[in-house]
Amino acid sequence: MKKIKITVMRRAWYGDLIEKYENPIEHACEMTEGQVFVANGTEKPLNMCDSAWESMLPFVRVLAYGGGDFYDGWMKNEKSAMISCNDGFRPVSFLIEALD
Repeated sequence: MKKIKITVMRRAWYGDLIEKYENPIEHACEMTEGQVFVANGTEKPLNMCDSAWESMLPFVRVLAYGGGDFYDGWMKNEKSAMISCNDGFRPVSFLIEALD
């Protein structure tokens, strides 16, 4: 299995939606733009948010086993994917790349 590089590309924060709809939570994912994680195949990297990992795992799995070219040419680098976590209040976008 290939190693997978996961880079935090962008974070968003929708305070108006949080204030209107979300109950207070004790801990949200604390990731910073530019932060890099390396996954050994499909093993979740240390300190990776569980929810974010679940969102990207199907793409990580394909890349780890040598696949790619998602959606017939979606990405310029066919051995990569741009995925956002499923937190609608504070989404984080990740660039996922297979390492050779």
